[in-house]
Amino acid sequence: MGKIKVLVVDDHEIVRMGLTHFIEQYPDMEVVDGANSLGEALLKTEQFRPDVVTMDICLKKSSGIDACREICSCFPQTKVIILTSYGEEDMLMESIFAGAKGYVLKDVGSDEIIRAIRAAYRDESLLDSVVTKKLLDQMRRNGQKTHDALEQLTVQEKKVLVLIAEGKTNKEIAEKIYLSEKTVRNYVSSILAKLNLVNRTEAAAYAAKRSIQNQA
Repeated sequence: MGKIKVLVVDDHEIVRMGLTHFIEQYPDMEVVDGANSLGEALLKTEQFRPDVVTMDICLKKSSGIDACREICSCFPQTKVIILTSYGEEDMLMESIFAGAKGYVLKDVGSDEIIRAIRAAYRDESLLDSVVTKKLLDQMRRNGQKTHDALEQLTVQEKKVLVLIAEGKTNKEIAEKIYLSEKTVRNYVSSILAKLNLVNRTEAAAYAAKRSIQNQA
């Protein structure tokens, strides 16, 4: 089996040199070149067709996430690892949606970087455990907030929400549950405020996603 070809993308030359020297100590890997911008990364990827790209999240005049998205779209056989100093959950999510196979913090041990490169080469994902835990905790908190918000609705508001999900107008809802149209409008406004939604479409999607029809 041939060596894993790696392209190192970082806008700091000393970081590129350090990563290159470090990666090439492993006999199953070779660094084909380095790049410091989105444009150069795309050019070098097309030229060398690396197996794996290590991508800094901040590049000159561009985002490493944008570069990741472009590479994954134009060169699907090349896998991208985001190697960064930033541990924010939203950046992890953006990187995943952009197609990254790995998200690794620069302060991890050297073995973790090599593991990420090898995992990406095998088309496997490797995400930083600390950032992933923070993300999962945030998702659980958001899920709890969603549940709490739903519990704020009165029985009548839940009935109105069910009918909104069925596509009924305020007039039709009023006739269905024997209320005035003005009262229904007030209920709709209250539902949107309690669930932090913008319009009836979002309310209908909210109800459908949570199968609220079965709760009314």
